Amino acid sequence: GRWRLLCKPSALAQHLVRSLGRSAVLRGGCWSWPCWPRLQMLQQLLQPLEPEPVVARELLQLPDAGLVALDWLVGPRGAAGGGGGGPVLLLIPNAAGKVTGGLLQLGLRALDRGFVPVIFNRRGHNGCPLTTPRLQPFGDPGDLREAVTYVRCRHPATPLLAVSEGSGSGLLLAYLGESGSSSRLAAAACLSPVFSGRDWFEAGMPWLYEWPLLLHLKRGLSRYAGSLAEAVDVDGLLGSRSLRELEEALFCRSKSRPTSWEAYWERNEPLRDADEAAVPVLCLCSADDPVRGPPARSLPTELFRSSPYFFLLLTPRGGHCGFPRRGAGGCWGHEAVLEYFRAMGEFLRAEEPRKGLLRPR
Repeated sequence: GRWRLLCKPSALAQHLVRSLGRSAVLRGGCWSWPCWPRLQMLQQLLQPLEPEPVVARELLQLPDAGLVALDWLVGPRGAAGGGGGGPVLLLIPNAAGKVTGGLLQLGLRALDRGFVPVIFNRRGHNGCPLTTPRLQPFGDPGDLREAVTYVRCRHPATPLLAVSEGSGSGLLLAYLGESGSSSRLAAAACLSPVFSGRDWFEAGMPWLYEWPLLLHLKRGLSRYAGSLAEAVDVDGLLGSRSLRELEEALFCRSKSRPTSWEAYWERNEPLRDADEAAVPVLCLCSADDPVRGPPARSLPTELFRSSPYFFLLLTPRGGHCGFPRRGAGGCWGHEAVLEYFRAMGEFLRAEEPRKGLLRPR
């Protein structure tokens, strides 16, 4: 009774309910800090992971000569990474590119269970060099598509999964909708996703969340002030007092292709092509999320009722990407996501022989 799964009835939905219902982490005893979701959020955003994991970085050159970075987690003990035989798990940070301790914790937990975790870093984020005067808009999946294609070529025989954190879910949801059945992913999950980008920016966010991300973005962009000067007003960019002002300065008031705020979101809303998605997606949300906003106006419940591919795991408490476990520590949301991926693999393996009988010669 502490969580519920909102979805369209199907055989997959029944399988997920059974699997999640058997999971010890969801049977109770994992909801702590019930009255302080903002403190949960701040801890998730600022607390580093100790010890910090070792990563092996690859730089992937894009068709326009831009670069994105792929960080393969190799673990604190230096085990060989990026070459295992388990499913590849693509980790997508929030829209500011902040790789939180929670995201790293999820990656290490997945590594211990046989996954091959890799973090996708956008242009100019997390130390990735900015070689062109262009950053990635909120819901433009072009660079992610190139990264997925590369990872799929590197691991052609293993399932490819993806999980996003917070506002980074806007990129993953846009990719799934735009790619449809050609996404190359077996399944996806979103932790505390933002479903409506424009509403999210316009409503504003708690300053405990907004200012750390704003300072993080400005610090990264200031390194490339010279190369960005030909494309945007750098003084206005670095003088932004909110994430919305910074988003407008970067993508709406550019010198080469200025556009309106309305037109920008017509091209970048995460759910603009949601009807085309053809991959199972679990969205783990809490009713007390102070960043996404009240469930009544921030959760697209009709999408989960009508689409066979979208599943909403809704909990009363958990904050924003926090979901702390009582006593044991850590994030129970990570366990729920990994259990979801296990259940998805089990279901797809059981369905494969049946599909083979119906496949045309």
